[in-house]
Amino acid sequence: MMAVMKREIRNYLKRPLFWLGVVIVILGVFIHLDPYLKIHYIRSEEELSINFPADEFPDRVHEGDVYEGYIPSSGEEQRQLWENSIKQNLISEFAMSEKEADAAMEVLHGMELKEACEYLEREYHYYGAMLAYREFAYQKGTKDEINAYIENKLRQKSFSYYFSRKFADFAGLYMGFFATIMLSALYMQDTRRTNYELLHTKPISRTGYILGKTAGGFLVCLITLGVLNLLFFAACLIYAKDSGFEVNLLDFIGATCLYILPCMLMIVCIYGLISVLFKNPLPGVPLLVLYMVYSNMGRRNAEGVFGYYGRPLAVMVRFPGLFFDTAPPPMVFMNQTFLIFASVGILLLTQWLWKRRRI
Repeated sequence: MMAVMKREIRNYLKRPLFWLGVVIVILGVFIHLDPYLKIHYIRSEEELSINFPADEFPDRVHEGDVYEGYIPSSGEEQRQLWENSIKQNLISEFAMSEKEADAAMEVLHGMELKEACEYLEREYHYYGAMLAYREFAYQKGTKDEINAYIENKLRQKSFSYYFSRKFADFAGLYMGFFATIMLSALYMQDTRRTNYELLHTKPISRTGYILGKTAGGFLVCLITLGVLNLLFFAACLIYAKDSGFEVNLLDFIGATCLYILPCMLMIVCIYGLISVLFKNPLPGVPLLVLYMVYSNMGRRNAEGVFGYYGRPLAVMVRFPGLFFDTAPPPMVFMNQTFLIFASVGILLLTQWLWKRRRI
């Protein structure tokens, strides 16, 4: 097993294409994470006006991050702006008088949001009220508001805690496709006809061979992730130094182990099964690309809001929320556990198939 594993690691580390892939992954992840590295305390109102001019950054948006100068609106403010918008639309689009619109708003005023939206649909055939409410979710903050918001969030968790989730989001995305392409070569030499027949005559156990190949492919992904962790931890330290933000390497390691490594293990195990089943790893490429697409697909929740909520046995964990509001998809911990158990099952099936081929 150890000999097989070491051979695979050496083979990958000697390939220029592997290092080219690593560079592409690093650049891709950096492009997406660069805005979050620039989050800092605002020094003056002038800085806000220069970096976030009014003609490019409206006062209210449905989604805006703190690096763009936006902070979440308070519930009372959002509700008031929403009600004003509803009233104006009832007058302009539903031909109501101001008195009739005021009467409708009096009824809405005492209702919960969902109840109010249902009332508008039922009584006035006014659709899209919930979407209109979200248009006022974020507002441009002043210097003091933005700094207070950042300070409040960093009192709860370290800067690297939030950043590591965004890191896991984009590193997991790029590593999924990186592993899909690079690991297609893991069994390539061994599944050639002459090598395949010769390999079955050698005194190597099925466990030693399959586990050696799987461990070799997994460790190649682990080496790549180790490089990514160190680079972005260093970038965090450099960028956050002036603001005094807390940065911990363990946050990166924890996010990587929890959200990315089980996915890499699953991809490696699937390649092993396909390679032994078809005596060729190449059929695994389109299948795994489709698996990536499935894992990255969004859907609508119970309220009809489209977003990423995770999928069963997905090999990708996304954190599409705003920087300080990221949350893992529902049941993500259970899903990652299932991935590990499924990988073990695939390994056992692959070993059984290898033994059958040998006989």
